[in-house]
Amino acid sequence: MSVSVEPTSVEPSQNHSASANTGGAASAGSGGSAPGTEAAQALRPHAEQAFAAELAALAAQDDRPRPARWKLSPWAVATYLLGGALPDGTVITPKYVGPRRIVEVAVTTLATDRALLLLGVPGTAKTWVSEHLAAAVSGDSTLLVQGTAGTPEEAIRYGWNYARLLAHGPSRDALVPSPVMRAMAQGMTARVEELTRIPADVQDTLITILSEKTLPIPELGEEVQAVRGFNLIATANDRDRGVNDLSSALRRRFNTVVLPLPETPEAEVDIVSRRVDQIGRSLDLPAAPDGIDEIRRVVTVFRELRDGVTTDGRTKLKSPSGTLSTAEAISVVTNGLALAAHFGDGVLRAGDVAAGILGAVVRDPAADRVVWQEYLETVVRERDGWKDFYRACREVTA
Repeated sequence: MSVSVEPTSVEPSQNHSASANTGGAASAGSGGSAPGTEAAQALRPHAEQAFAAELAALAAQDDRPRPARWKLSPWAVATYLLGGALPDGTVITPKYVGPRRIVEVAVTTLATDRALLLLGVPGTAKTWVSEHLAAAVSGDSTLLVQGTAGTPEEAIRYGWNYARLLAHGPSRDALVPSPVMRAMAQGMTARVEELTRIPADVQDTLITILSEKTLPIPELGEEVQAVRGFNLIATANDRDRGVNDLSSALRRRFNTVVLPLPETPEAEVDIVSRRVDQIGRSLDLPAAPDGIDEIRRVVTVFRELRDGVTTDGRTKLKSPSGTLSTAEAISVVTNGLALAAHFGDGVLRAGDVAAGILGAVVRDPAADRVVWQEYLETVVRERDGWKDFYRACREVTA
């Protein structure tokens, strides 16, 4: 028997993080929360909570056609990601700084029957873009499967409440739907993070879902058919260890969009500054008005070691084993800001970021330490205006 079933009765506007992630605590509704509510006190609110006002403003002024069950039109989704000003003067902050065409292709893909694969080296904002796309399209970014080496097939398909299963046998009441199954039944956007970390045989569970838009339940003789509005966003990279290559059959089910590293130092400094400011506010850290100089130094160091050449192109460099991504630069600066706030005078200085840079660069204690010391002595030591940075780095390196 083949029938369309809805495994659970859950309103699309609810937040499902507790089900999507085992052991998680249920959160407030995805429509955002007023100050003083549980969502407002969350260490890291979901995108639909943190930017609820922007999403509401876009929805109110969005008069363009919307695909079935989308909260916004494709144009409004792209505006939410890239930023802009609305006719009423509302400013939409950029969530992604990069080529506009990349975002447009990603949004357009979600409006078709093709799934979206965001591919890139670690730290290129794949998860960040995935979350904000789901928030703008479906109003809920929490239908999430986190890929790991131990992710089971049940995380993508469905599981069972074994107490009910043993007591009454296979039934609808005993079935525990996955985030993907719920997204199919409700016409929403599901997310699969780090797809290439999932074992290959579990990855291929997605083939039928993406090609036939159905999820068979052989134990019940039924299936879940995806309703209009359903789609899936996956993220993957091929740089980390423990990566499982996608089968050609599965890769064909995706439209792949490659997220590049920031093209220019100015763009990367802008990205780091924005994210550090956002994270700092969530942690109640004081603003660092003079921190831009240290941010620029961190970005310069990361880019030069990552590219294997100094900014002026005159000196070739050895690259360390780490990725030295934009995300790592954000982490280094945020940690430095916390040091300055709690153990300094509140001003971000070279000594606050030196230890973080050392930890990001020296992953292999033998080879990477040699690369770092050569860089310090041949580049940093001779660079005008970097004497304080050189001393701070030498101190933590010793």
